[in-house]
Amino acid sequence: MSLDAAIARALPGIPRSSSPVDQIAYARDLWPRHHLAVTEGRIAEHRPGSIVWPASTEEVAQVVRFCADEGLPLVPFGAGSGVCGGVLPDERTVVLDLKRLSRRRALDRQDPSVEIEAGALGIRFEEELNAEGFTLGHFPSSILCSTVGGWVAARSAGQCSGLYGKIEDMVASLECVVGRGEVVRFERRVRGPDLTPLLIGSEGVLGVVTAARLRLHPAPPARAFAAFSFPSLEAGWDAMREMFQAGLRPAVSRLYDPFDSFMARLGAVRRQRAHGGPDAGAEPTEGAAARAHAARGPGAGAAVLRGLLRAPGLLNQVVDALGARVLRGATLILIFEGTARASAEDLARAAAIAGRAGARPLGEEPARHWLAHRYSVSYRQAPVFMAGAFSDTMEVAAPWSRLGALYRAVRGALGRHVFVMAHLSHAYPDGCSIYFTFAGSAPSVAAAEAKYDAAWRAALDAAIDAGGTLSHHHGVGRSKAPRLGAELGLGADVVHALRAVFDPAGVMNPGNLLPREASPAAPRRPPPAPPAAPVIDRDALLVHAAGAARLGEVERALEQRGLTLAIDFGSASPELTIDAWIAAGAPGAPDPWSDPVDHLVAGFTARLASGAELEVRPAPRRAVGPDLFALFLGMQGRVGSVTSVHLRAHGASRPRALPTSIQRQPPLGDAEAAWLEAAAGAARGVR
Repeated sequence: MSLDAAIARALPGIPRSSSPVDQIAYARDLWPRHHLAVTEGRIAEHRPGSIVWPASTEEVAQVVRFCADEGLPLVPFGAGSGVCGGVLPDERTVVLDLKRLSRRRALDRQDPSVEIEAGALGIRFEEELNAEGFTLGHFPSSILCSTVGGWVAARSAGQCSGLYGKIEDMVASLECVVGRGEVVRFERRVRGPDLTPLLIGSEGVLGVVTAARLRLHPAPPARAFAAFSFPSLEAGWDAMREMFQAGLRPAVSRLYDPFDSFMARLGAVRRQRAHGGPDAGAEPTEGAAARAHAARGPGAGAAVLRGLLRAPGLLNQVVDALGARVLRGATLILIFEGTARASAEDLARAAAIAGRAGARPLGEEPARHWLAHRYSVSYRQAPVFMAGAFSDTMEVAAPWSRLGALYRAVRGALGRHVFVMAHLSHAYPDGCSIYFTFAGSAPSVAAAEAKYDAAWRAALDAAIDAGGTLSHHHGVGRSKAPRLGAELGLGADVVHALRAVFDPAGVMNPGNLLPREASPAAPRRPPPAPPAAPVIDRDALLVHAAGAARLGEVERALEQRGLTLAIDFGSASPELTIDAWIAAGAPGAPDPWSDPVDHLVAGFTARLASGAELEVRPAPRRAVGPDLFALFLGMQGRVGSVTSVHLRAHGASRPRALPTSIQRQPPLGDAEAAWLEAAAGAARGVR
């Protein structure tokens, strides 16, 4: 019996298709490596066996049960806008398109929060919220062509993450179909136990997210805009760091390197001449140089682009030789949201910080123009590929103290293969994301694929060696999966163990995120020994302490540097060890709902009950699969003990609180408790 006939027999009420047109449409996401094959006419690769369109959670459960029983690979599909190869089916694969699950189930004006199904398209969802006087605060550049479920699956960050945080900071609960078709609701608990961090970022390998309850904010009544030119990229990111550590939370803070800033100014001059007047659009945008050439289309412009990109080393050297002074510096765009008074006050504080760093004010217009064109970048790759070249982006992140090393290492690794630019966005008190845009060319598609792969391998290795994380918000997919084990170490085996619990049939998006089988022979670096005394990273405002250290000991070490853990010691005894405090749910720690931009722990090491050692190196808000810290926070030692931790330290300045009445510790139901014990049991047995 054919796959289509088997689905028709088992799931007669669910629409399906195995037509060639639909198979091609669902054969891939927007991973740029796929585009190279398409330019050569190879559009028939990776066709799925069938596509189904369930319209309810129960219908999703039916599809999951059918695939589990039949051993058929199952790939959840939102809008297909992922860029990491998260969708790569074969002829036996069933693609589960969730866009018919797009209903808003409830809007609670008191919390405020909304219950929304996973297939809801981002822009329509946000526009509907705006009509009700609310915003989610989540604005990925793909908002026109991405879904709520996709955001959750990839641990997405939006353009306003500087105020509202990432998608994981907005989730109050998740409805998921897991295992062999069981429907379960996972609730977020700020003191644990909390399984939502394991599903957020799981990229379809642990289950299917069918709905989410998300925190809302009042739509901002006012915005304040500014742009500044800094003498160097480093001066710009030092100012960003000082802003966030001073308690400022600009919704948007984007710092563009000197070359991208220079190309934006050239574009502004051309527009001014074309329109016969001043142009407000002197804002940098990702990949400005590559797009400027590619926009000429096929012909002479395309030939020039291909020729330049076949000598990327020389092109990068020319840009470096020109230097920031010739290119007239790096450009920072800031947008504050809130009341008119608060936004103006915060912008004035930010401007003072920028001025002390040697910045020159550029006025409001570059930031206003950026906001008006904020989503355009999602559609700017096609001309590059049409011109016979390729382009891609890579977002890595590191603590502020390691940011310079990360920038130089990844830029240098990429620059040997492709032309590279960068901007910094998604900043936090402890670190920042660097978003590299690169472009290359080769005489043939095969050669271009080889160059593309070599560039990615070199850049991923460089990011790991420099102490960065491989992904901040695009996820992992298949593009980064080969090197994920190098970042997570034993954590990769923990994810495999969780898969065995949540997907016992082994059908959920096989090959995505991590290879299906663990690789025990792969070399692992041993976790570092816990520090004998607290070690303070003043640049990143992190303190590295042993799990056996007492809270009071760490607090006293910080006080000597004018810092604090900001713990309410009326809720937590100073005599508690760090490990015991975390196992109890970190009582007295700052409320994450009040400042979603911040987090409690940037990295940690742990000893599992099996005796195996786990390390998650410090990084700001990584997106490399599930957040394994959830296995320890509030878990009462079920999985193991924390042996060291990188905790956030705080200065005297605190951010404006974002109030919400969302329940912090919802009760733990029987069904959720059973999944919790199963996950803990699997993780603690990893060796």
